[in-house]
Amino acid sequence: ADGGDDAYVLPSVLEFSSREQLDAFTNALQSVLDRHDIFRTSFVWEGLREPVQVVWRKAVLPVVELTLDPQSTDPVGELVATVGSSMDLNRAPLFSVHAAATPDGEQWLGLVRVHHLVQDHTALEVLLGEVAAFLTGRGAGLPEPLPFRTFVAHARGGTERAAHERYFAELLGDVTEPTAPYGLVDVRGAGADVVREVVPFAPAAEARLREVARRLGVSTATVLHVAWARTLAAVSGRDDVVFGTILFGRMNAGMGADRVPGPLINTLPVRVRTGELGVLGAVSAMRGQLAELLEHEHAPLAVAQSASGISGDAPLFTALFNYRHNADQRAAEEADQSLDAAVEDGTGAAEGIRLVFSRELTNYPLAVAVDDDGEGRGLSLAVDAVCPIDPEAVGVLVRTAVESLVSALEVALNGGPEMPLGSVRVLDEVGLHRVVSEWNDTAVEVEPSTLPGLFEAQVVRSPEALAMVFEGVEVSYR
Repeated sequence: ADGGDDAYVLPSVLEFSSREQLDAFTNALQSVLDRHDIFRTSFVWEGLREPVQVVWRKAVLPVVELTLDPQSTDPVGELVATVGSSMDLNRAPLFSVHAAATPDGEQWLGLVRVHHLVQDHTALEVLLGEVAAFLTGRGAGLPEPLPFRTFVAHARGGTERAAHERYFAELLGDVTEPTAPYGLVDVRGAGADVVREVVPFAPAAEARLREVARRLGVSTATVLHVAWARTLAAVSGRDDVVFGTILFGRMNAGMGADRVPGPLINTLPVRVRTGELGVLGAVSAMRGQLAELLEHEHAPLAVAQSASGISGDAPLFTALFNYRHNADQRAAEEADQSLDAAVEDGTGAAEGIRLVFSRELTNYPLAVAVDDDGEGRGLSLAVDAVCPIDPEAVGVLVRTAVESLVSALEVALNGGPEMPLGSVRVLDEVGLHRVVSEWNDTAVEVEPSTLPGLFEAQVVRSPEALAMVFEGVEVSYR
């Protein structure tokens, strides 16, 4: 809103075979914006007790044409960089399209930007599906849109704010310092320098994880939350950690919440005392805490922050954890594919729309997402981190913690001793060798000499250096 870069302006670049095709897409997008109140929303806050949403009767999609450098070797990157990531939150819609012909003149690029304040992944699925419907002449058959304000009223009329405050005060009241991995406490960045690495799980490790979760009667997400807490304790130097977890926000949002566009996801804190719990106790406690958190899934993060013992502007946490059940992602991919066949050039021939760039950023210095594509389809970690954090190294730490936690849980379930959570290993063999042997190799070759000889050599090397101070008098080696 102040004209600066914004981590929550989400850019996607689509490639079109012609300007007419691009125009058809923007017209379809405008039709979708006209249908839904959330897509015609802006925000105001100056002089108000709290920010409010303002729904516009008509919000015209801005479409701006740009000219790219004819010598550009990366027209997509140039388009994204030229437009930037700032957006005026006081004006609706919080969408924009910037169009440019490719340097060879054969295609058109459309940079579609949307602010996260009006969209989550479910909203994206609705948006893409309806754009496809309008492009293929099926827009008139779409169901009556659900007003997002109904779901806002449901969320605000659910659990009372006082109940949120009591819950988070009990959970966080004695937390007086942020949990900051690698000592990074800045959560106001624009995310431009975030680097992502993906670390997969081996199929055998994934199978063991799912089996131990079944034996415990919990979800794999619960076990992964515990493993992440152990990893976070290691990289933050604390045994009592707080981190943000992403909540779907549609579990208790009322009828139709599964198909209404709008941002219902939320970020709320989870606390784990890794130094006080065994592995079985930690899983049980996490299951209970996540269940309790669902009762507060629409609580503002600011309420949790203010209920903690942290004073001033310091954040409660600077790391996020997101367990993504990617049935939703597959649905979004199917919606993308439906667009590929959705544009008609007027003669009945279908033309393709190709997604060539998409990026999600975060203002947090470290965010770990688990991508669960379903049993037998793969499990992986996507780690977003700012310098100096190595996202691949963090991914390996988390994966090792998961494997070690699963082994400890198997032992306990088979009647063996319950390992303390704080003893779960986070370093694999390569990491352990690096820390113990490589980084700890501090040997320095010293020439054979006597103490007077070493003193004499120091005098020769730095005769003007300070040798002694006594009663304010300084004497050099000379």
